[in-house]
This record gives sequence, C-alpha cells and structure tokens, in this order.
Amino acid sequence: MTLRTSPRTNRFVLPRRTRTDLLALSALLVAAVAVFFINLTASGYANEFYSAAAQAGSKDWWAFLWGSSDSGNAITVDKPPASIWLMALSVRAFGLNSFAMLLPQALLGVATTYLIYGTTRRYWGNWTGILAGVLFITTPVAALMFRFNNPDALLVFLEVVAVACTLRALEHDTTRLGNWRRTGWMALAGVAVGFGFLTKQLQVMLILPGIALAFLIASPTKFWRRVVDGLVAMGALVVSAGWWVALTVLVPASMRPYIGGSQNNSFIELTFGYNGLGRITGDETGSVVPGASSSKSQGGMWGETGWNRLFTSDFNDQIAWLVFAALAGLVVALVLSGLKNRTDIRRAFSIAFGGWLVVTWLIFSFMSGIFHSYYTVALSPAIATLAAAGIALMWAHRHTIWASFTAAFTVISTAVWSYYLITSQASGYTVLAYSVLSAGLLAAGAFVWGGIRNLDGPASETSRTRTMAGLAVLLAAFSMLAGPVAWTAATVASGHQGSIVSAGPSGGMGGPGGGPGGGGMGTPPNMSNSSTTTTN
Repeated sequence: MTLRTSPRTNRFVLPRRTRTDLLALSALLVAAVAVFFINLTASGYANEFYSAAAQAGSKDWWAFLWGSSDSGNAITVDKPPASIWLMALSVRAFGLNSFAMLLPQALLGVATTYLIYGTTRRYWGNWTGILAGVLFITTPVAALMFRFNNPDALLVFLEVVAVACTLRALEHDTTRLGNWRRTGWMALAGVAVGFGFLTKQLQVMLILPGIALAFLIASPTKFWRRVVDGLVAMGALVVSAGWWVALTVLVPASMRPYIGGSQNNSFIELTFGYNGLGRITGDETGSVVPGASSSKSQGGMWGETGWNRLFTSDFNDQIAWLVFAALAGLVVALVLSGLKNRTDIRRAFSIAFGGWLVVTWLIFSFMSGIFHSYYTVALSPAIATLAAAGIALMWAHRHTIWASFTAAFTVISTAVWSYYLITSQASGYTVLAYSVLSAGLLAAGAFVWGGIRNLDGPASETSRTRTMAGLAVLLAAFSMLAGPVAWTAATVASGHQGSIVSAGPSGGMGGPGGGPGGGGMGTPPNMSNSSTTTTN
C-alpha cells in the first residue's frame, strides 16, 4: 500500500476498504472469536484469587472500588483493581459463573485483534493488517491469557491502545485543527497508559521508551510543540491513574481494606517494592513463596536470567515462535525507511513496536524477581505487528536479491527453531515437526531460486516463476504457522486453573490458586479453597 496525504492539508488519507477487504476482516474476527470463546468455561473460575475479588466487587461497591478479596473489605488483591472492575461488572450483569468471569478477557482478545489489525492496516495495507491479526491470535500465550482472568489481558489491550493513539498523533495534518487533534491523541495515549498502571502497575511503563522515541522523532511539529504534547500525555497519565492512587493515601486506613502484598498498608510501597523494583532485583519482601526474595542469583526459582532466558524451555514455546521474523521485520523496516524523512510514519511504527519488543524482552530476560511464563503475553502484539510488516516489505521487494535472501533466512531460521520447539516441548508431534522443517527448507530454497531468476525485475517473471513464488509462500506460511497453531489449538482444548498456567500441549492445569496478600480470602461459593503457595 502506498501512503497518501491530502495535497491541501498534507493530512494522512486512508484508502477505503474493498468488499474483499471486509470479507477478510470478517474471517479474521470469526477466527478470533473461535480462539477466545470456544471451550472458554473449561477453565472454571480460572485464578480463584482474582475470581474471589470479582465476586466481592459484584456484591459491594466499596469492595469494587478497592479490588477487595472479600466483600467484608478486609484486604485487597496485590494488584490495582482495573481488571477486577471488568469482571465484577460482568458478574453483576450475568451472575456468578465461569462464563461471566472470563467473558471480559475473551472480549478483550477480540478487541485487541481488531486494534492490531486496524493499526497495522492503516500504515501497511489491509493484508498486512490481516496477517498481524492472524499472528496475534495464533500466539499460544495470547490464546491462554485472553481466556484467563489474570490482569494481563487488559494490560496488553491498553498497551496496544496507547501505541495506536500515539501513531495517530504522528499522522500529518498541517491545519490548526490537526495540531489540536494531535494533542488529543497524545492525551488518549496517556489515559491508556494510566489505566494500564491501574491494571498491573509499572509493567505498562515498558512500552514508554518506544512510544517516546517515536513521538520525539516523527511528530510533524516543531520541537517545543512536541514537548507540550508530551507533557499533555504525561498529565493525562497522572490524572487517569493518580485519582485512585490518591484515594489509597487520602482515605484513612481504618476506612478501607488493607493493601494486599504491601508491608505497611501502602499502595506506593507496593508499587515501588514488591510489584516494582522487587521484580527487577529479586528483593521481594512480602512474597509468600519460600525463597522468592533470594531469587536474584542465576538459576533462581524463576529461571536463569540472561539474554537467552526467553529461549529456554520454561518460556520459549509460549511466545518465541516468530521472534526471528519479528526481528527481521524490525531491521528491514528501519533500513528501508532510512534517514531521509524524519516524519515517516512507517519508521515511527517500527520504532514504537520495536521499542516495545526490545525493552520488554530485555527486562523479562534479566529481571531476578517473580517471573512466570505467561508474562510473555506482553510481547505478542509487538512480535505480530513487526513480523507482519517485515513479511509485507519482503513481498513488496521480492524482485530484489536482498529480499529473497532475507526471506529465505527468516523462513529457514523460523523452521529450524519451530522444529526444536515442537520436538523438545511435547511428544506426539514428530510428524508435524518434520513437516515444518521440510516445508521451511523447500520454501527457503524457492525464495533463493526465485530471487536469482528475477534479478532483472518484474519483467523477467514468467508463469512458472509466479507459480513457484506462490508455492513458496504457501510452504513458508505452513512452516511458520503450523507450530504455533498446534500449540494454540491445544491451549483452547484444555482448561487452565490456578495462578501459574502455561499454553500448549503440556499446559493444562496450572499451580494452585491464590496469590500474595490474598490468602485465598473470599472464595466464591462452590469453588475449592485456594492456597497461597504461588504468586502472580
């Protein structure tokens, strides 16, 4: 897709969707509904630690406000209450049952899919947007967490909203109204980050370096106007998150529940201690897991830290299937955009999502505190969008030798990696593993052969080379998607309960329910009592 702007206002112009585009979007959304809704209630009440708080919030508005673990308001969960609010409202509307408890997360999964599609389509074209959506819903850990009631589903949705609003603010519009629109979009981005803070505290801040860098580089305004817009975004963040934080300070401790997970009944201490720097350093005073506070050394109970952490068996099959394609997409997008046009929106897209991927990956790799495999769902939108953009760019430049060889390298590296993941993480998938590897090798060979044959450009194409290219694309698609699709299907087919869950054939039932500071209090009727031997 060629990006267009209006000659009169220099404003970004988005082409209308064709009937084919709408059919493709409909198919994507149907697939998203299938992934996030089929067999949804197999997980029962999922993480009963949060289900208890949702039940309490559905019965008492004071418990709703604070995210209390029980309607008597003795203690809160160890997170802010934004995700609890959605579940409590759903339980109020549809009664206390598994479907009502998990409905908000499933709806967020469909909404996130559409938002990823729409944002990617806006700057890369409809089919790239469709591909980004497909890559997202077939990420195993995304299929898990958007069918589960931990806060991560809402967090990821709000992170995508923040990046999407920032990119809208970077679109060209030289009119006075356009400048105010730009400021408004940045304010909305700040609100999204603020409510992300009320979902899982400081984790949402991991997307800010990419957003800030993209905005400071690519905003089509003068420097001081960029500073003003940035301050507006920060102000919106502070207001949207600060009102609830202020309540925890201003309301006397005797009139509100104890802040779960904190040592001195302080949400500020919880933010910068147990749920903040403690997650980085491993010094998590108050953790209910024996030895958790001493996990800062290599090989601690949360897995060894280091650059290869997410490539190890504890985490790799949850998120890392397409990481090589995402990194290739990031490099290709940045190289092709070059340094000529500061306000290039595609480069801004790559910087925002690339910053999200790199910063989050590095923090997850080296943090010494509590770290579960399902946290990696925070990487899924960045990997999906960057991989889709890279594939689109390589296809658009398929008549060049560099694109052919880059595509071949991306496919073969992904195929070999997928073969390793399949054979090392589950039994009974041998045929799939060898099929993925064979398809990848054949596709890579076809890309190299096609690149050499087409050195003279499109004019040198024949019906034979076009057929070969189509076959190579199908083989590459199978090679790159078969593994994650199989893991996603296994995730959808299984129920997941407890506080430590994982996707894929070996996921199934997680650890026991409960979490720090909660003690399993306020367990909904007909739920088994949850222990507090795990953390969230």
